[in-house]
Amino acid sequence: MAKPLVAIVGRPNVGKSMLFNKLTGHRTSIVEDTPGVTRDRIYGDCEWCGRSFSLVDTGGIEPGTQNDMLKFMRRQAQIGIELADAIIMVVDVRSGVTAADQDVAAMLRKARKPVALAVNKCDSIGATDPNVFEFYSLGIGDLFETSAVHGHGTGDLLDWVLANIPQEQDDGEEEGLISVAIVGKPNVGKSSLLNQILGEERVIVSDVAGTTRDAIDSYFENDTGKYRLVDTAGMRRKSKVDDLIEKYSNLRTISAIERSDVCLILIDANEGVTEQDTKIAGLVHEAGKAAIIVVNKWDAVADKQTNTMRDMEQQIRQGLSYMLYAPVLFLSALTGARVEKLFPTIREVYEQNTSRITTGALNTILAEATARVQPPTDKGRRLKIYYMTQVGTKPPHFVIFCNDARLFHFSYQRYLENQIREVFGLKGTPIRITIRQKGDKEE
Repeated sequence: MAKPLVAIVGRPNVGKSMLFNKLTGHRTSIVEDTPGVTRDRIYGDCEWCGRSFSLVDTGGIEPGTQNDMLKFMRRQAQIGIELADAIIMVVDVRSGVTAADQDVAAMLRKARKPVALAVNKCDSIGATDPNVFEFYSLGIGDLFETSAVHGHGTGDLLDWVLANIPQEQDDGEEEGLISVAIVGKPNVGKSSLLNQILGEERVIVSDVAGTTRDAIDSYFENDTGKYRLVDTAGMRRKSKVDDLIEKYSNLRTISAIERSDVCLILIDANEGVTEQDTKIAGLVHEAGKAAIIVVNKWDAVADKQTNTMRDMEQQIRQGLSYMLYAPVLFLSALTGARVEKLFPTIREVYEQNTSRITTGALNTILAEATARVQPPTDKGRRLKIYYMTQVGTKPPHFVIFCNDARLFHFSYQRYLENQIREVFGLKGTPIRITIRQKGDKEE
């Protein structure tokens, strides 16, 4: 990868996520005074003294646990350690050295990588807290007193990071990158799809709904292009979001949609379109993102007949009638069936979402459309359409100038949109149309 990678590790609830947010300058990781909030590896970019590197926040490590979820978290932390160029181990000055700290330190010694020991929660300034010296007994790395809350000691810690990571290699990784968000309600197979694409155990996969809480960035490249894949927490109905952490997760999903170029809206083939699916798809539509409706778990559908797929697509079209432009793909994240069809479609809808149409071509279509179906009238006054031009992309945004915007009925606007799509395609992307009347200034 282009940027050096630094992993933040430690036992649960020592302030890893807060330190991660302080160093990156963004609230990317969920911070809550509850052990085990961070479950997967969370990535962010950090810049210091003109150099940049990637930082990864990991779930708390409980070396001796028999709990399945904590085992998952430990495995994810181990993967983060394996990938990292340098490691920051975080400990809590208030609780002193614990058996879990000693086990984590032993794990890091085996990794044979540069390690900094961040003694966190040293929130007061002045003389060194005498409890800090206890942590030298771990016999690992260079020790730094830090306060993730106030930022004390983070400058020295970042200086250490720069001294222990390789120089960033500029390989143009970001150029031409398409950001793809995988969204859907809980337990539709978002993490399974990401793992199937990447061919590794990149994120935790569990049958427990809500396993993924943060949005995870992964990079993937094939012959169709370069992609940033974001696996998001499943969105629940607001009535079921009964704790603060789940509320944060929903906000992370919305944020992932906003910063994506293409959204894969996953639907469970066994359930069809549910009310929550329509709400999630509505967020994608309103955000103006290119979209693909992905029907997952197709392998689990029993009694398939000749027209089963066609009938299912018709049901989806009815349930998501405002997204008729979005292609529908049927696949199985578990078996990998039809997953290879995703990326050509992602590339296609992205290009449509970012496409530009010349004013001349638009007005040729406009003239033909108005000649075929006359603009509406009201009380003897007829709508006159002067011209149309495109003013933006992501999604394609068109402005139509007319004599009176009040005469421009939404049904005629829909008719013109359909004419544009019939000629120029614009598959997989919503269209924005703004109506302006004579005298309005063109932006």
